[in-house]
Amino acid sequence: MELVTPDVEKMGESDGIRRNSTLICAPIMADTVDQMLIHMNSAKSSGADCVEIRLDSLKVVNAREDIQTLVKLSQLPTIFTYRPTWEGGKYDGDEQSRLAALRLAMELGADHIDVELKAVDDFNNLIRGDMPTKCKLIVSSHNYHNTPSVEDLGNLVARIQATGADIVKFATTAVDITDVARVFQITAHSQVPIIAMVMGEKGLMSRVLCPKFGGYLTFGTVEDGKVSAPGQPTIRDLLDLFNFRQLGPDTKVFGIIGKPVGHSKSPLLYNKAFRSVGFNGVYVHMLVDNVKNFLETYSSTDFAGFSCTIPHKESIVQCCDEVDPVAKSIGAVNCVIRRQNDGKLYGCNTDYVGAISAIEDSLRGSGVQNGASGSPLAGRLFVVIGAGGAGKALAYGAKEKGARIVIANRTYDRARELAEIIGGEALTLADLNTYKPENDMILANTTSIGMQPNIDDTPISKEALKSYALVFDAVYTPKITRLLREAGECGALVVTGVEMFIGQAYEQYERFTGLPAPKELFREIMANY
Repeated sequence: MELVTPDVEKMGESDGIRRNSTLICAPIMADTVDQMLIHMNSAKSSGADCVEIRLDSLKVVNAREDIQTLVKLSQLPTIFTYRPTWEGGKYDGDEQSRLAALRLAMELGADHIDVELKAVDDFNNLIRGDMPTKCKLIVSSHNYHNTPSVEDLGNLVARIQATGADIVKFATTAVDITDVARVFQITAHSQVPIIAMVMGEKGLMSRVLCPKFGGYLTFGTVEDGKVSAPGQPTIRDLLDLFNFRQLGPDTKVFGIIGKPVGHSKSPLLYNKAFRSVGFNGVYVHMLVDNVKNFLETYSSTDFAGFSCTIPHKESIVQCCDEVDPVAKSIGAVNCVIRRQNDGKLYGCNTDYVGAISAIEDSLRGSGVQNGASGSPLAGRLFVVIGAGGAGKALAYGAKEKGARIVIANRTYDRARELAEIIGGEALTLADLNTYKPENDMILANTTSIGMQPNIDDTPISKEALKSYALVFDAVYTPKITRLLREAGECGALVVTGVEMFIGQAYEQYERFTGLPAPKELFREIMANY
């Protein structure tokens, strides 16, 4: 089956025109040919454009019979790969037999074969220039340690091209998310078809943004976790979560900066909203170690805006050219916009609006009347767990509403520092279990305690929760944390982190796009998760 590059103007997708010709290739790894055929059918039904058949995953290989069957019965164009252990694969047999099998695949009708740079001279000697015109030669190189400099990557591409490759392929490893920028640079300037991936969670952008920079293909797995290289997303995530078919050179890039960040539902929320109105943007997870280096590396106006989460909300303030007065007072930023006219970074804080509004709405719904400040929080004792960016935001917001503030933190010095700024009391986290100055207090957890995978953790004993009228948890994975479950059992009102998440997202979406936030859509999306 010949691999034809899709006509991006004519090829319609369910929600619009396909804007790129970058292919989605499903790696097929299984013990038997029959299992491979099942996975290949699943790949087609999931939306893949082609399949990479990993012969090295088969327990037993009968080269002619197996390859013939796979070529004949594949409903999608094929890439045949027989990866040796010395290049990260599973084949540890005779090299001559391995290369002969790839030659056989070429002769029996494979659309592509993948040969490693280290082995391509031997392969070329074997075929002696007798390459069927239908079959394209991919010459590949894999680096499982790091991502070399732009100069070294450029030299690598030149060496691969010199072998007579139809398609250049290299995969490196992300030590830091800034490594991906060098691969984007090489991809965008390549004069030949190129497959360029950065492996690992920090390299996710290289796989999702492939169409923006002109990559030939990206890999997407049929099942979550069944990967042929670290960091591969699923086909469904590429198509449905990241709107892969709609990405193009002029697509604006947004993302969630944090560590950890893989749990975040922000890409789900924003990408569905972008797609619903035809906004040409994509929102991705960005696992960032050093936020200053990240922003300096991705300084193009194409990287147009970022949500910021733990642990970068405070350090990112110093990276902004301009900071909203409220965010400056809080000392934390959770939203950064790169102005399109001059590339300057503008930071603001939408955390406190979403959380405080959700807490107020819950109190009013239970019959609590507004106080002197027009808020049901007025005069209430409001205990904030955590003295980081989100803790500062909630303490500031509650104080503005007339609440009395208490900061509880693992380290007392951090709690005291914030309490002095806000004007309140400081406690250690351990003190909370015996802190009962009055009843009907408000408790707000702004730390990651209780977040997946540590769902059995909680910052306060169940017994101590009996003194609280309402408990809020900024953690929203899981939606009902142990803290909230136990608070509910003690008779307290509970407000989930989903409410804060949706509330802060409204303003961020409007700042990102200049469009009104689709509030009903946001609530519908989060109700289903």
